[in-house]
Amino acid sequence: MDTPWMNDGNCRNHPPEVFFPSDGVGVTIAQRICATCPVREPCLEYALENRIDHGVWGATSERERRRILKARREPIEVYATGS
Repeated sequence: MDTPWMNDGNCRNHPPEVFFPSDGVGVTIAQRICATCPVREPCLEYALENRIDHGVWGATSERERRRILKARREPIEVYATGS
């Protein structure tokens, strides 16, 4: 796995358990830390590509990542316009 971006994450300054909360308040705290993270996007993509279903990654909760994955799987409907 190519993860050198992890060295630049805001998470490096916090204990790992902060990003694996057991309640909604903990998720909010982790998301606030992630909000200004310079590697937020690669972190999110890493979690999505590897189907990581625990913790906060790229400022998203487990539920939010499931929604993103579902949206990416759904085909985009194209409506033909009649001439």
